[in-house]
Amino acid sequence: MKKESLSQLLKNNAYPGRGIVIGRSADGSKAVSAYFIMGRSVNSRNRIFVEDGEGIRTQAFDESKLSDPSLIIYAPVRVLNENTIVTNGDQTDTVYDGLKEGKTFEESLRCREFEPDAPNYTPRISGVMRVKDGEYSYSMSILKSDNGDPSCCLRYTFDTDKPAAGEGRFIHTYMQDGDPLPSFEGEPERVEISGDIDEFTKNVWESLNEENKVSLFVRYINIADGSYETRIVNKNS
Repeated sequence: MKKESLSQLLKNNAYPGRGIVIGRSADGSKAVSAYFIMGRSVNSRNRIFVEDGEGIRTQAFDESKLSDPSLIIYAPVRVLNENTIVTNGDQTDTVYDGLKEGKTFEESLRCREFEPDAPNYTPRISGVMRVKDGEYSYSMSILKSDNGDPSCCLRYTFDTDKPAAGEGRFIHTYMQDGDPLPSFEGEPERVEISGDIDEFTKNVWESLNEENKVSLFVRYINIADGSYETRIVNKNS
């Protein structure tokens, strides 16, 4: 698979929806993750990311404009021991609880499906990064309807052992803007990871569509000792 420019992929797609990037820094020392949200409706755009323990949660920017919290208020990032979980919905909690019970990442998601937001049936995308004793691996998942048929859920899990330096994988909810919105297809896209956390954050944020972008989370985890740095950018501030 050709390695793509993450910046160009984002600039050429006005509405990828919500997206997860997981990879490894160019110098090989950091596990890298990013999660962004976009929105077309007033309700979706009325959000910010806030820190919550070692993770983050979404929060209404203006409580008076919050109409339906069911699919927009959740914890996108939670940490359990060596596992950093990143998802686009409340399945973050499902994965967290499953791992705590001794289930695998894939097993934990068996009880979940795509979002019940007909006619889009937005895919649930999830990732988990494992950093322990100087070793790093990650997994990504997408749960999606069968080409818009909600009677069938397609489940794909992608595992990466010993990720290569300077690259990552990018998975997002929609292929592009549309009505209904077309679900992501294929393997997570292979993308270049470059720069320190501030350069990477700036590059991703500035590449997202100005009208539709809402919030961005980025974390760099030191593979040697598990320490980390986090950046959060909110359009509403």
